Amino acid sequence: MFWLMAAGLCAVACAAGQAGGPAPIAWPEGATDTWHGYTRHQFTVAGCTAWVVEPKQAAPGRPWSWCLEFPDAFTERCAAPGLLARGFHHGHIAVGNTFGSPDALKKLTLFYKLVTRLGLSRKPALIGLSRGGLYAYRWAAEHPGWVGAIYGDAPVCDFKSWPAGRGKGAGSPGDWQELIRCYGFRDEAEALAYRGNPIDALRPLARARIPIIHVVGDADDVVPPNENTAIVEERYRKLGGTMQVIHKPGIGHHPHGLEDAEPVIRFLVEHCR
Repeated sequence: MFWLMAAGLCAVACAAGQAGGPAPIAWPEGATDTWHGYTRHQFTVAGCTAWVVEPKQAAPGRPWSWCLEFPDAFTERCAAPGLLARGFHHGHIAVGNTFGSPDALKKLTLFYKLVTRLGLSRKPALIGLSRGGLYAYRWAAEHPGWVGAIYGDAPVCDFKSWPAGRGKGAGSPGDWQELIRCYGFRDEAEALAYRGNPIDALRPLARARIPIIHVVGDADDVVPPNENTAIVEERYRKLGGTMQVIHKPGIGHHPHGLEDAEPVIRFLVEHCR
């Protein structure tokens, strides 16, 4: 019996080797379509729509990028297609407009555990556009050993800045009330006193030596850089962390990304392979 099992495992391994790489991933049951010229596998995790796009040929170790939010905004400018071309997988789970709330983080973790169990790298590159910064940083702070790098693009790093609007930006009153509800705060005062924003949770990231890159528009009046990225940059470097910030003079919150995303792509490839 043992000999038969061993022979079976050997046959699988030999077949994978003959194919020139690891065996294909058996994705959960769901739909398959095309995303920016690549095959996308869609399935459900914790009641949420999730998906992973596979490259034409996976890079060794199956590195991957994970857009926490928003995966279909300015996509060509925000690194994902370029990473796919270099052999990265690319994933997303739609947890809704939940601002990186505790319940959202649990669903993100279930997605991570599923795709890494299926064979993707244990240390993805996290991508967070705008409010996606809250999702990326808060999840990374809870699981620093599971992160290869963070790419924030005009990212929200303090919800007192947006959506609360307690700084120079106008904020978003409706989103602010929804955030208070999602986090389960008793009232606005409890929300404003909260110390779990990205700007407050950098120490575990620095200890894990997670490299960070941000792209910001210097004229952004929605998520002002001085209330978000600049604070992260100052504090992270004081903690000994590695961080690069690419500034776009005269540019506001939109468009996200860069006309040529190569600097971000190179940064993520270097740190996540």
